[in-house]
Amino acid sequence: MNKLIFEKSKEGQLGVDFDNEAQYDYFLPKNLERIEKTTLPEVSELEVMRHFTELSGKNFCIEKGFYPLGSCTMKYNPKVNELVANLEGFTNINPNMPDNCTQGALELMYKLQESLCKITGMDAMTLQPAAGAHGEFCGMLIVKKYFEQLGQKRKKVIVPDSAHGTNPATARMCGFEIVEIKSNEKGQVSIEALKEVLNEDVAAIMMTNPNTLGLFEENILEISDLVHQNGSLLYYDGANLNAIMGITSPAKMGFDIVHLNLHKTFSTPHGGGGPGSGPVGVVAKLKDFLPVPIIDFDGEKYFRNYNIPNSIGKLKAFYGNFGVLVRAYTYILMMGNSLKKVSQDAVMSANYLKEKLKNTYHLHYDITCMHEFVLSSKNQSESGVHTINIAKRMMDYGIHPPTVYFPLIASEAIMIEPTESESKDVLDNFVEIMEKIAQEAKENPQLVLNAPHSTPVLKIDETYAARNPDLRYTK
Repeated sequence: MNKLIFEKSKEGQLGVDFDNEAQYDYFLPKNLERIEKTTLPEVSELEVMRHFTELSGKNFCIEKGFYPLGSCTMKYNPKVNELVANLEGFTNINPNMPDNCTQGALELMYKLQESLCKITGMDAMTLQPAAGAHGEFCGMLIVKKYFEQLGQKRKKVIVPDSAHGTNPATARMCGFEIVEIKSNEKGQVSIEALKEVLNEDVAAIMMTNPNTLGLFEENILEISDLVHQNGSLLYYDGANLNAIMGITSPAKMGFDIVHLNLHKTFSTPHGGGGPGSGPVGVVAKLKDFLPVPIIDFDGEKYFRNYNIPNSIGKLKAFYGNFGVLVRAYTYILMMGNSLKKVSQDAVMSANYLKEKLKNTYHLHYDITCMHEFVLSSKNQSESGVHTINIAKRMMDYGIHPPTVYFPLIASEAIMIEPTESESKDVLDNFVEIMEKIAQEAKENPQLVLNAPHSTPVLKIDETYAARNPDLRYTK
């Protein structure tokens, strides 16, 4: 078992030693010097380096293994993205510099806006939001202000029961009441349920298409007609855009507002690997509500345009997470028209895995899926093995567990999204591992119930840990 750095500590060991007080003061002024002794570990500089290098190797990342995290599109981040984002012209500028000194950065952002508009079919785009949920917040503030400008006091937002949890949370933060509607037998929005709740109080409906079950909403045009006839707006959660790029677009489906996730669809760092980015696109009638500034072009120079008549204001310091924008634009330029193939490959990979696994695991909806699909542990539950146990056993085989127990309408859900990045060999290996775990669940359930067995942290009592967190170190 690897030791904690405190366990490696030996009294008197030093990482850095200053020969004289003057040198010490150069690095640390007297007024910042610690007065009382602290409990920092006493280790050499070499041991510190070894310790943290060892820890870094324990982190799971897309470069180490398969990461089929449903609804999150944990795809490979091409290293050319990093190369471009680290160019001196992008790293050695400051957002407080005037526009005439940052034309290259502004041009990149302007062209990224244009590219995202083309991909989604929207008429205008902001790159300011710092994450997907932040983009949702931006979009719902636009919904709110739009109806305020019309003099209408619409206070309700419809959210399907399969929606991402951020959807109702964001709408509620913006002051709306949430109306949940049930899915039909196909796992899609029920037209009948929608008609029952559509009235003059409804400001918008928030949807993902394909939805969180990985299913395309086949009645989306009828839904769009019903919503617009009611004077309401249609909001697109872009978490699953990886399934439809170049094939169709939110605009063709009738959506008025779109938020995207550059850290999902456009191959930028994700989660703990880096900041996100949640651009928001709108149709023409809503473009004057976008946050300021918008990057604009007058035919000669690029500039930050603050002259947006009904803007909801500013949502983030400066102008979004610029390094993420550079990476996303690099990916779009590199892929070009192949973005369509990205979606086609993602859909093909998901359907391949679905067909391979549906006889071993229970499949909630045995129909053609899009980029992801939902299995369950129903077939393994007879042995007492559940989804959480299967997910942990995957870790022993070098697979990062996918999203589990979501969406809530699918019991014991195992949501799998292979993305377009993985080869057939990787997918076949995953199938082999999943079938092996199913066999273990049948023949030796305790092996699965006590997993994981080979990870740095072994099986824990999640309930106890959640209720009694203790992050202190006691020597």
